[in-house]
Amino acid sequence: MLNFFAKTSGTWINVATVLIGTGLGLLLRDRLPRSMQAIITQAVGLLTLFIGVSMAGSMAEAEAGPVDGIILGLLALVGGGLLGEWWAIEAKLEAIGDRLKRQFRGGGKFTEGFVAASLLFCVGPLTLIGSLNNGLSGDDTLLTLKAAMDGLAAIALTGSYGLGVGFSALVILVFQGGVSLLAGILSQQIGDPASDPGILLATGVGGIMILGLGLNLLQVGKIRVASFLPALILAPMLYAIAAGLVNGG
Repeated sequence: MLNFFAKTSGTWINVATVLIGTGLGLLLRDRLPRSMQAIITQAVGLLTLFIGVSMAGSMAEAEAGPVDGIILGLLALVGGGLLGEWWAIEAKLEAIGDRLKRQFRGGGKFTEGFVAASLLFCVGPLTLIGSLNNGLSGDDTLLTLKAAMDGLAAIALTGSYGLGVGFSALVILVFQGGVSLLAGILSQQIGDPASDPGILLATGVGGIMILGLGLNLLQVGKIRVASFLPALILAPMLYAIAAGLVNGG
């Protein structure tokens, strides 16, 4: 039986690297001209687009009989987006950022940094699969890899957005740690995270969301990425329904 720390070890490592990365970013921030800070953020944005495209392909692997995984992904995104707007998730996440900004006297783009970093660090294949692996078997290899990547990204993002990036560690702790603990509780009902079609579909949907975040970082548009978060839960549910109808038919 795994203990609490064994199930969440990767999350604690991830929190530490984001805080360290934010600290380094704050130290370097005043030593770099604005043009260099902007180019670093653009580099993160371009890499984010690449990660999103790579992830989105997972939807094609989640076919439920004649029902294409891309169709299921579209339904999850539309349904999740509508739920997210109804629940005002984006506004509530921004409100948390604004509250932290006032409490800790953050300046500039504090809230934007908090929201962007929270989404970037918590929506992705390593977050989902890594958290499941950590909670199911205590294996934190994937989350340790993610922690290293997030720490480097935190340095870059802090240069542009400031202290708000560091407070995304709270979201990592709650979301990522929560998934790991939930996986441990539901270990008998969860399949192999690397091959389960429902998880693959959720990964693909997450990839589309990551694409939207990349476009935001590049200031190409303003996509309300947080509003799509319910789609990550809807995706495996829709796959299970579609598979059940196909098998039942």
